[in-house]
Amino acid sequence: MTTMLRLDRRRFLVQSALAGAAVLVPRRHAWAAGPSDPVVDTTSGKIRGAAVDGINAFKGVPYGASTAGANRFMPPQKPAPWGGVREALDWAGHAPQAFAGQRRPEVAALSGTPDKVPVSEDCLTLNLWTPGLDATKRPVMVWYHGGGFGYGSANSPRLDGTNLAAHHDVVVVTVNQRLNILGHMHLAELGGAAFAQSGNAGALDMLASLQWVRDNIARFGGDPGNVTIFGQSGGGGKVSTLLAMPAARGLFHRAIVMSGSAIRLTDRERAAKLAEAVLGELGLKRTQLDELQMLPFKRLIAAIGPAVKKVGPSSSPLFDRYDFGPVVDGAVLPGHPFDPAATAVSADVPVLVGGVKDEMAIYLAPENKIWERTLTEDELRARVVPVAGGNPDRLMETYRRLFPGATPSDRLITILTDSNHRLRSITLAERKAALGRAPVWLYSFDWETPVFGGKLKAFHALDVPFVFETIDAVGSTDRGEVAHDLSRRIAATWTAFARNGKPDNPAIPHWAPYTASARATLVLDRECRVENDYGREARLFWKDVTGT
Repeated sequence: MTTMLRLDRRRFLVQSALAGAAVLVPRRHAWAAGPSDPVVDTTSGKIRGAAVDGINAFKGVPYGASTAGANRFMPPQKPAPWGGVREALDWAGHAPQAFAGQRRPEVAALSGTPDKVPVSEDCLTLNLWTPGLDATKRPVMVWYHGGGFGYGSANSPRLDGTNLAAHHDVVVVTVNQRLNILGHMHLAELGGAAFAQSGNAGALDMLASLQWVRDNIARFGGDPGNVTIFGQSGGGGKVSTLLAMPAARGLFHRAIVMSGSAIRLTDRERAAKLAEAVLGELGLKRTQLDELQMLPFKRLIAAIGPAVKKVGPSSSPLFDRYDFGPVVDGAVLPGHPFDPAATAVSADVPVLVGGVKDEMAIYLAPENKIWERTLTEDELRARVVPVAGGNPDRLMETYRRLFPGATPSDRLITILTDSNHRLRSITLAERKAALGRAPVWLYSFDWETPVFGGKLKAFHALDVPFVFETIDAVGSTDRGEVAHDLSRRIAATWTAFARNGKPDNPAIPHWAPYTASARATLVLDRECRVENDYGREARLFWKDVTGT
């Protein structure tokens, strides 16, 4: 059954729930401090932000000390208190980056201006936007950025929380943390108690950021009893990880997982092998672990690729995630987030989960045959053999029938998206729903961007600026009224979920929680609609292939 909602612009703009979101005004970002700019006393000391168009913004706020030297691989430490007033006007905390992969030159600017802050191990910072420094208990939304636990930053115009805070009366926080080998080198098997938590140092950074929110957010007009964690891609993996961390229980109350469902994380055996391979690459012995804390971080990052190659792929490639990511160590992470079942740690936390229709389009864009849509049927068949479960002919026939007018290139994008991202989102929703303790909602972002003649379709991360209402800061959309209208709807839905624990609001049709019988899915497109068991035939095919 399909429920349709068709609202013209005039009717949409008068909806009471969106009264503050009627006009998306590009906002200036003049961060020079003025005499009336806000000063807030935090647990570490006073900080001065900037008042921009009625929103109080604070950038580069430290929630932890530098992670260099003796602090490398260790749990985060609180920042040293300071006297006077510390300026919080500029981005800070750009963590050292692992290689982000190849990108087609034409699409380099799709995400807007990149973080230009020099990378540093002094990276435990957050950014915050709030409509008021008063006693109003506003919903708090804490964002964890993407990049697969290996790269990325919260310091970006597309992640600017000004519009989201202004239009929906919420407090927005974006977080930087340790990444890659610096945040997730599991040395416990090699170095004993001294390095017991090294494989989850980055996960403990996330915990520290939520503790900072608990201890300080009321001073920024936020409600520490109503915190939503959300993130996309690797950020969705971070949200999945927090859902499985006992120490994070009670620090957040709702969760949104966008294009990054982490069903399984790295097990300790594989993580130990990766760490040992790194030592071999660096020419160090087990007795020299302290020297790892003194090496230039660039040498450690350079060892990631060779170590992963030496250890080889995981035994569960469809569901295992993140080499040099969080480790199921039995302590910080007692078990996988959603395997073999949804974690009981966060059983009472409502979850919103989903992704975009053509996630893999951006990853396949560097290949000219994909970009130009010249891939042949035979080449498509060869490409899908690794994911076809021993039956590439059935896979080919299924997707040819489902998408009769699609080119082989387009079908490859769809097949690899379904076998990877979509399968994990559905699995998370199924297992969360089966737990029966808190509702879960499933969505699919299907709007295709017209840039580059539509070649990128609904690509991975296209939805991020729609959530933040920052599509004017990126190059991934046409910035027309259709895109702005969809952005308003999505932002209204995400913030309704943050405020009430359920996403229903006048901007979308009624959206029921996901169940094994109905499988309600919100389809976000020019016309938002709810479909039951959306993409059923493809879902059944992949469930058969994986045996889940």
